[in-house]
Amino acid sequence: MKVLPINTFEVEPWLLEKHYAKRMPQIMFAFGLYKEDILVGVVTYGIPASPSLCMGICGKEYTDKVLELNRVCLLDNHKNEASFLVANSIKLLPKPSIVVSYADTSKGHVGYVYQATNFLYTGLSANRVDWTIKGQEHKHSKTISDGLTLEEIKELHGDDFYYVERSRKHRYIIFHGSKTDKKVMRSKLKYEVMPYPKGDSQRYDSGKTVKTQQLLFVCTTLKP
Repeated sequence: MKVLPINTFEVEPWLLEKHYAKRMPQIMFAFGLYKEDILVGVVTYGIPASPSLCMGICGKEYTDKVLELNRVCLLDNHKNEASFLVANSIKLLPKPSIVVSYADTSKGHVGYVYQATNFLYTGLSANRVDWTIKGQEHKHSKTISDGLTLEEIKELHGDDFYYVERSRKHRYIIFHGSKTDKKVMRSKLKYEVMPYPKGDSQRYDSGKTVKTQQLLFVCTTLKP
């Protein structure tokens, strides 16, 4: 197995057809897991949507170093494939970097892939509520809003507009860089490091198949 940089268009069918979220996140870096030059898995990294999260991990001075591992998707999810993909893709990120990722409790995810790759566990995300529209619960609020203000959305959808409690997520963090970089960033970490959670875990994808792709070419840069 090997992990190589790939283009955004190569991850689209994986994330839109196979991954349970069925939507594209913001992507800065994308990597593929190859077996005999056949793409069998993808992982993507982007800038977290929450500026407060970026600032809250290690402080303002490290805000621009924070990346979110926002998707992992595998063709068959054979043993050790996910951890191999995650661990080796992190090695290809710019140094220094702070990587944060979440395991969604509502999907039955515990985060064992992050535990296997030595992420630090920093507890559950805060209790929050999100708004949604009846019949459009599968869509992200940014997609629904399409530039409208919250008041305009409420007026447009009337009684179909409602609030729902957001599922809490296990939060994992890992530092990437030189030994000095990692030591300094670890000392700046503002979250408490906790014991790993345990429990039954569900698969990370919808179970649907995606057409496999052969290695097209190796991306030689890590530009978004």
